[in-house]
Amino acid sequence: MRGKQRAKTVVNLEAPRKAAPPQKAPPPPPGETDPLYGVVLLKVALELKRRKEGSVEEILRGVLARMRIPEAEFQAFLKQQGGRLKELGLGER
Repeated sequence: MRGKQRAKTVVNLEAPRKAAPPQKAPPPPPGETDPLYGVVLLKVALELKRRKEGSVEEILRGVLARMRIPEAEFQAFLKQQGGRLKELGLGER
């Protein structure tokens, strides 16, 4: 800058705010379904397509064990869904 200079400005900075501590996602209320249940259904379908041996029950138990989802809770979810049991070939017990 030749010959001309900018006027100096003073900027007042705000005091840094304290960041809120990161919060964990709250567990789903008892009436709502776990969003991972849809993932379980997808994984079971992919396993059924990939391997021909093994029953649906065995594959379902394996997926639930890997995802650490209680089988009883998932079975209750399936019963709420009604026709999904028939689509999966699990039928009524």
